[in-house]
Amino acid sequence: MNVSSSPRELTLRGILLGAALTVIFTAANVYLGLKIGLTFATSIPAAVISMAVLRQFSGATIQENNIVQTIASAAGTLSAIIFVLPGLIMIGWWVDFPYWQSVAVIAVGGILGVMYSVPLRRALVTGSDLPYPEGVAAAEVLKVGAGVGGEAENRKGFAAIVAGSAASVGYTVLAKLGLVAEEASSAFRFGSGASSVSTSFSLALIGVGHLVGLAVGIAMMVGMVISWVVLVPHYTAVGLPDSAGLAKFVSGVFRQKVRFIGAGTIGISAIWTLLRVIGPITRGIAGALAAQAQRKAGQGADLALSEQDLPISIVGAVILAAMVPIGLLLASFARGGPIEAHFWPVLLLTIGYVLLIGIVIASVCGYMAGLIGASNSPISGTGILSALGIALLLAAIFGRGIDPAATKALVAFSLFVTAIVFGVATISNDNLQDLKTGELIGATPWRQQIALVLGVLFGALVIPPVLSLLNTTFGFQGAANAGPDALAAPQAALISAIAQGVLGGNLDWGLIVIGAGIGGVAIVIDETLRATKKGSLPPLALGMGIYLPMSLTLLIPIGAVIGHFYDRWARTAKDPALAERLGILAATGLIAGESLFGVVFAGIAALRNSPTPLALFTDFGPATPLGLVVFAGLIAWLYLSTRKAARD
Repeated sequence: MNVSSSPRELTLRGILLGAALTVIFTAANVYLGLKIGLTFATSIPAAVISMAVLRQFSGATIQENNIVQTIASAAGTLSAIIFVLPGLIMIGWWVDFPYWQSVAVIAVGGILGVMYSVPLRRALVTGSDLPYPEGVAAAEVLKVGAGVGGEAENRKGFAAIVAGSAASVGYTVLAKLGLVAEEASSAFRFGSGASSVSTSFSLALIGVGHLVGLAVGIAMMVGMVISWVVLVPHYTAVGLPDSAGLAKFVSGVFRQKVRFIGAGTIGISAIWTLLRVIGPITRGIAGALAAQAQRKAGQGADLALSEQDLPISIVGAVILAAMVPIGLLLASFARGGPIEAHFWPVLLLTIGYVLLIGIVIASVCGYMAGLIGASNSPISGTGILSALGIALLLAAIFGRGIDPAATKALVAFSLFVTAIVFGVATISNDNLQDLKTGELIGATPWRQQIALVLGVLFGALVIPPVLSLLNTTFGFQGAANAGPDALAAPQAALISAIAQGVLGGNLDWGLIVIGAGIGGVAIVIDETLRATKKGSLPPLALGMGIYLPMSLTLLIPIGAVIGHFYDRWARTAKDPALAERLGILAATGLIAGESLFGVVFAGIAALRNSPTPLALFTDFGPATPLGLVVFAGLIAWLYLSTRKAARD
């Protein structure tokens, strides 16, 4: 593969391949997300497929492959809009997804996310030490595919990725067959209340933990302890059911109480994070203006590659121009409802809200993605905060004592506004990860930013018909047309409940205040540790530990500890740099394998119209203990073989 000084990058064949992958990955992500509430990262699968396809053509470069994965990952992550839009069906405001209105909401929010991220690249990518686990992993996959690092190192690196991928795919296949457990949980009485322990047996989470590092892993573990050792037992201390209903009761308390506390912690941590990055963002904008002046002076060719963003004047113009279609969309949506009584104040305030909250959301989501990766970032938490903000704005104008029909209209308007902001959140959550990949493989930022816009447009065209098909086939739980196999859409239900709680006057603000207090304490501890150079306790990671289910987070700290001890050994190896990189590549393989299989499995599930299309065994007795042994054995085998390769 060509790695020349003037590489081929933004090409027609790359754009077309990215568009094709967009259709496949977006459809798979929409189905999977609505069925089980989880989506998969598409960067690495897109990079692998792109390398396999473009290898058949002459002149393919690592930068061209990067453009393909950038387009596909932007569209794939945009599918997280499913965490908001189905709420309009669930509350009975829409009966289906109007195509062009849905396309416009998704596209304008996504393009805003790309534009907001241009100055953030300088602040959070080039001027930051955030780990960006998936961005680093995608770059390593591309480098190995392009043969960067020499034949011997490339051979070892490729073997490490293959070994990691084989381990994660192998376990996942066994789990889908029903031979080993895919997850395990146990609820139990704890003090005067109850709690539970749960985990998904996901080797990808071990890989993520290795890449994010020990500080983030410890912070997430602290959050989990607060959630499951303190908060859940406290709130379950009243009305404990018998053993048969204990697990469901604990899960309900976590969703209805503790997650709101976690949202409060994320909220206050997000505000603090924004204050911390204002300086770097300001410097990033100043750098962009300096680059603009250099272009105008005819010296654009002399700009360093890292300075070649989209011109800041174009970025600003696009952001302001986007307020016009946003205003038209909001005006059209509000016609004929209670908002017409205060039409212009509501419209102008809402446009201002989208403009300002978009900056906040983009900064926070970009930071969270840099901290623990786009796949594990609690993106629904920012959706909660966005819905909370617009609902409070409407409540301040209309009050809370209005009739149910008017309340329903205001809730629908809140969800519609949140959908626009959520587009900003999903894209900024992903594209800084892509821009990190680009930085590591020598890509041109402005070309990647154009590719991100193309990915948004492709995704916006694909998502609504997939949503309509699933709505017609299954329906959504709580909606009028919901069938027996209705999709849960759990995040959409939660965000809808937030808006209804604020406008209906029954939201428990005490929970959010408690969460904010926990976040405040975490901020003080983190700043103290940083000032004394004794480490750090990232408050956002702690908030994620409270907010996310333990099944999605427990293995990240474990992976961080494993990665820490591996890296400590690597520093004593004959070639420390090679040993450390092989560890990164092995962890990358764990993520890559599970991500690739996620694409395949989602397609099989959709074709067979079943969430368990491969299951040969149901309720297999020894699945959990056997799974634990196999899971631990695969981790031990992978890291021992990686150490052997590094020694040899």
